[in-house]
Amino acid sequence: MSKTPSNLKYTKSHEWVRREPDGTVTVGITDHAQDLMGDMVYVELPQVGRKVAAGKECAVVESVKAASDVYAPVEGEVTAVNEALAGAPETVNKDPYGSGWMFRLRPANAASVDALLDAAAYDALVASEKH
Repeated sequence: MSKTPSNLKYTKSHEWVRREPDGTVTVGITDHAQDLMGDMVYVELPQVGRKVAAGKECAVVESVKAASDVYAPVEGEVTAVNEALAGAPETVNKDPYGSGWMFRLRPANAASVDALLDAAAYDALVASEKH
């Protein structure tokens, strides 16, 4: 059973989003997503300063099974990336909601984060995908 922290927001494409005190949001992939992909072998992160559109690809994760795009949960500008993942992509598997974070965005519209899924809605989505 995957973990779904209740203090985060989620996308239908399996990214999680955490609001930070400085107005940015931290983004990673969910425990469910990393579990499905298997052992991570490579993570390609966006460049700091890149402007991204909601729902558009902005990073890539590659596992022993497949490569997948990571989508921007909201429109905004990349303010930081987790450079530690370049040398340790398996961190995404070990701690997807902590040290496995991927990038930070400054949302163009802070309210857009409110429209993302809460933990219960995300769990319902995952359950519906299993059937």
